[in-house]
Amino acid sequence: MLVLGVNDEKYNATEHHIISNASCTTNCLAPVAKILHEQFGLRRGWMTTVHAYTNDQKLLDLPHSDLRRARAAAVSMIPTTTGAALAVGQVLPELKGKLDGIAMRVPTPNVSVVDLVAEVEKPATAEQVNEAFESAANARLNGILHLSKEPLVSIDFKGKTTLFDCRCRIYKGDGR
Repeated sequence: MLVLGVNDEKYNATEHHIISNASCTTNCLAPVAKILHEQFGLRRGWMTTVHAYTNDQKLLDLPHSDLRRARAAAVSMIPTTTGAALAVGQVLPELKGKLDGIAMRVPTPNVSVVDLVAEVEKPATAEQVNEAFESAANARLNGILHLSKEPLVSIDFKGKTTLFDCRCRIYKGDGR
């Protein structure tokens, strides 16, 4: 499994003929986790994805092996599992077992959000976190990681892989 900007250097054209680019949630979470880990040492994290409904869900209440996913996707908020946190451990082996999470499928056809609560080793201020993300967005993650400093909403993010909202990050008083 490859995530652009995170572990795509492992791509080998002579060996890899079928490539998995991971899920949309993993493509969003992995760059964020990588930056936090490289800059501050990610001790552990819990992610919640508020996710647009998917083609696996039904638009009307219909049979499905998962009774929650059997409910009408366009009118229901549906709590469910996500493999994204575990997939990050496959993409970044140093983070294996450090992340977990849950998904909430919501009645919107496009754009999802990942909320990551992370405990880091190295104390950091909110400004230092923003600087780390801005530096990555302007360098190795250019075109993958986007920053927002404006009061935008989900539709404004359509077409972006990972968007770090500089206004929506909070840190605990001890900087961890």
